[in-house]
Amino acid sequence: MSRYTPLQRALGLLAFAVSGAVAAVAAIVPSTDAELLLAKAAVLEPVPIRIDEALLPSPATYVREERLQRGDTLAGLLARLGVGEADLQRLLRQRELRLLRPGISVTAEVRADGELLWLSFLAPRDAVVRVERVGQGLAASEQRAQLQTRTELRAAEISLSLFAAADAAGIPDAVAIQLADVFASDIDFHRELRKGDRFSVLYEMHTVDGRPLRAGRVLAAEFVNQGRRRQAVWFGDGYYAPDGQNMRKALLRSPLELSRVSSGFGMRMHPFLQSWRAHQGVDYAAPAGTRVRAIGDGIVEFAGRQGGYGNVVIVRHDSSISTTYAHLQAFGRGIRNGARIAQGDSIGQVGQTGWATGPHLHYEFRVGGVARNPLSVPLPAGNPVARHDLDAFRARALPLIAQLNLAAGSRVAALD
Repeated sequence: MSRYTPLQRALGLLAFAVSGAVAAVAAIVPSTDAELLLAKAAVLEPVPIRIDEALLPSPATYVREERLQRGDTLAGLLARLGVGEADLQRLLRQRELRLLRPGISVTAEVRADGELLWLSFLAPRDAVVRVERVGQGLAASEQRAQLQTRTELRAAEISLSLFAAADAAGIPDAVAIQLADVFASDIDFHRELRKGDRFSVLYEMHTVDGRPLRAGRVLAAEFVNQGRRRQAVWFGDGYYAPDGQNMRKALLRSPLELSRVSSGFGMRMHPFLQSWRAHQGVDYAAPAGTRVRAIGDGIVEFAGRQGGYGNVVIVRHDSSISTTYAHLQAFGRGIRNGARIAQGDSIGQVGQTGWATGPHLHYEFRVGGVARNPLSVPLPAGNPVARHDLDAFRARALPLIAQLNLAAGSRVAALD
């Protein structure tokens, strides 16, 4: 006979069931927080949440920006901006849109149905072109851009070429060209650049509404070429080393900004006459039409046709030094006998006139009538900073040099 009443037995069974459930729960409690999270994730099921689309209405207009790519059509650009067919046809008739060039970015605000509210872009001649809706039509206007100028500091390392390094660092080509010109008297950019050379440059960037328009002047620069460090600062009307010495020699080393030597100074097999002859200059390979510059101030002694030289210009720089530029395709503006020219002025364009098997510049450097190797002849120095300007120069140069040193240090740290 049982000692428990039916009620007691029922309560006992209930207690056993509860304790068993507790034990079962205790048996599956994870031993770590991570396991606990996994356990919770295993039993939680996603609950669908309905969002009332009325709370997130579609925007009435869109502001988009697109760049005109090389080979693009204006119609294709406008279609990417979301402009509808009716306004697209109106825009194609706008004379101001002919100012668009590859690389220019266009910003537009367009309704969801393709109706244009406004469109604007920066034209090449520092103008803001804007097209706005007026009633059912469109009206265009052109205004002088309000330029702001900021300074940018960038550093790069040579891997393939100066321009490739500049592109990789986001430095405009116009700045790279200035950089080559600043150090042209000390570095032969045709022959002396090496992989691992590095440079830092502080330059102006002109902007409109915060958007870059074009690069301005290089304010300071540093170039480390084959381990030799050179620095330059813009002051007055030229570039000077930190000690005030002029970066520009009285004569430039090369009449071309960037090219390569295809034939050096000395004996060679003449490509046209097919015989060994003394080559009394150097030949620079360059595309026809490339600008040829005067290496220094002087007077044009001769400009015209001369036998195997073809179109040639001879410049007298002082009582003993003269330079010759041959095989020109065309002469620069104002280049004629007796004309006075300044360093950097255009002499003419690379061509293939006279005895030439291809477009190139033949360049000679003569001292006292005797041909000298243009690549190695010593060049006279330019004038340093005037003594009475030294304090002003140092006040300008010191902070600029400090920024260059900062960029160079950051570059080294990044390489480490």
